[in-house]
Amino acid sequence: MSRRGLLITGAATVAAGTSALVWQEELARLYWRIPGIDKQRTEGEVDQPGAQWIAASRANLRYADRPADYTIDRVVIHVVQGSYDTAVRVFKDPLHAAAAHYVIRAKDGHIAQMARELDVAFHAGNREYNERSIGIEHEGFVDKPSSFTDVMYRSSARLTAGICARYDIPVDREHIIGHNEVPEATHTDPGRHWDWDRYMDLVRKAAAKKA
Repeated sequence: MSRRGLLITGAATVAAGTSALVWQEELARLYWRIPGIDKQRTEGEVDQPGAQWIAASRANLRYADRPADYTIDRVVIHVVQGSYDTAVRVFKDPLHAAAAHYVIRAKDGHIAQMARELDVAFHAGNREYNERSIGIEHEGFVDKPSSFTDVMYRSSARLTAGICARYDIPVDREHIIGHNEVPEATHTDPGRHWDWDRYMDLVRKAAAKKA
């Protein structure tokens, strides 16, 4: 065989080997999408240290493998328009058709995680933003400034800083947004009483401690 023929044969063999390797890696990443197979999950496991696991209904989220299949580059801030208990109850209800990843209680900053961060929770009202973001619900009402307690702000800021660190999300207002800032949003939360300057300052301080 000529030198040129050997080179062509060798290149084809390498290419075939590379293609096979890429395919094996892709199959390993996506095998759980085969009907009847779920990505391995540990019951009660949380992404944020100190959070309490309370599972949302599976009807209110979509199993995924983020950030492998969808890049996570946003945190969306919500206000419940109700109590912590109300948010937990409706997110567990399969007929509600929505849930956030986290719910934060006003009186003590307690955090419930209701969807794994690798999964797509139906919280933003926009499919693309659901796929690319983590949603945080806060107990309270948009028209009651007293809803937003200091302990809740601080707990939420630590949570957001942790999310940003896990996915290398810039700590700025382009990437940490309100529900009302989601394209085609029909909600007004977190509302005009949410103190963005205060909140972002707390997130930056929490992020600096993790650096």
